[in-house]
Amino acid sequence: MVPDLFAQSIYAIDYLKLKQRGVKGIIVDLDNTLVESTRPDATPRLVEWLDELRNMGFHVMIVSNNNQTRVSHFAKPLGLPFIHTARKPLLPAFKKALKQMGTKPEETVVIGDQLLTDVFGGNRMGLYTILVAPVSHIDGFFTRINRRVERLVFFWMERKGYVRWDRSNKSEST
Repeated sequence: MVPDLFAQSIYAIDYLKLKQRGVKGIIVDLDNTLVESTRPDATPRLVEWLDELRNMGFHVMIVSNNNQTRVSHFAKPLGLPFIHTARKPLLPAFKKALKQMGTKPEETVVIGDQLLTDVFGGNRMGLYTILVAPVSHIDGFFTRINRRVERLVFFWMERKGYVRWDRSNKSEST
């Protein structure tokens, strides 16, 4: 359940370092990871970020628990492959993403804003997991429940010494 890395946002991650580690594929969550769950389209900054990743040679794929309408409306204009209704942390969507990107688990990272879906699922697949702070505090019903459980898990991890980052820090840390 412990992520390999915590970053304040997708923009604070050192992608060159990931590339040097042999990472070829990036599985990324949509809502509250890339944009607010209420934002229908990508921001100019996000489009620039995606262009940078593609220019670095990364395969990028959205894997979201949200519905087809939401995910396809967001991903198609960006030319991003996607999996909707992923049912994370279950493994089938992660396996499908690896197959579609043509990457192995050790060549793939998962970036998301939730411990119980993105990080837990990625860890179960043996992927490098990066937890980012949510871009918004507006969550759907099930995500609000997850966030409450996550607070308890964070408290437990901190007490056990499993947390290797400062969640209040604005910069990336390991």
